[in-house]
Amino acid sequence: MALILTLTPNPAIDVSTSVDHVEPVRKLRCRAGGRDPGGGGINVARVAGRLGAEAVAIYPSGGFSGRQLEELVAREGVESLVVPVRGETREDFTVLDETTREEFRFVLPGPHLADAEWMACLKALSAFDRKPAFLCASGSLPPGAPDDFYARAAQIAEMHGVKFALDTSGPALKAALGERLHLIKPNLAELRGLTGEPLEDEAARIAACRGLMARHRIEAIALTLSAEGALLVTAEAAWRARPLDIRPVSTVGAGDSFLGALIWALADKLGFEAAFRHAAAAGAAALQAHGTELCRAADVRRLLPDVIVEPVP
Repeated sequence: MALILTLTPNPAIDVSTSVDHVEPVRKLRCRAGGRDPGGGGINVARVAGRLGAEAVAIYPSGGFSGRQLEELVAREGVESLVVPVRGETREDFTVLDETTREEFRFVLPGPHLADAEWMACLKALSAFDRKPAFLCASGSLPPGAPDDFYARAAQIAEMHGVKFALDTSGPALKAALGERLHLIKPNLAELRGLTGEPLEDEAARIAACRGLMARHRIEAIALTLSAEGALLVTAEAAWRARPLDIRPVSTVGAGDSFLGALIWALADKLGFEAAFRHAAAAGAAALQAHGTELCRAADVRRLLPDVIVEPVP
């Protein structure tokens, strides 16, 4: 059983519900809601645990919401290494309009972390006394955390000889590019932000990924393309995954499910192509889940034979 460690500096409780129709002013009567533990790294740990890994999540937690988050993570069978903070852990809210089938997502910034609090997260990472197969850091940074927070986490991973995967965006991603990264998972908009190029076709996207790998110490880039599927690019090879012909129920959690399955498979030494196939199946499985739920292992296995992964010449 592979050990996967995740780092989530800005966790959340994800609340989901639905209404007949979203409109302003009028009081909207919601259906019974769901509550899930959230934040990129926590979601990766949940998926990896469902697929068979031993998952440990490091995250800050504060207030009543923080205590509830810890309980929800424990129910998933994921071990928590909690860093207590003074601020209240955030709640995010997703509402499905049952008439239009559109989702509305309301994401709060999270509590402000004092210097001692975000540094305590990195200290907990550095003090972890087992060597994981992967460290996956994921999600936005909370107010108060510096742009180089993930870069510092990457330095700790390299110091301990641990493979580091990162899923974030903006200044936090740019700051981390100076460190050794085994894997990053941008979407197309994030890759365009890194390169300043339109990246209208597959060849341009692969070239952009290879350009980043040539300039930085990145081993692989998993590029998610929404309805177009995904690409996995290394210096020696590239693969495309075609999107499955399914009707999405919810898009929430698809990216985290994709990454969680990818990290689990790589930690299980399946190789890039096989890991990519599992990631595509997990992303598709999450699209069939309601609210803020993630992929289920049974659905990943069910969809796996339908996934088409092709090498790009």
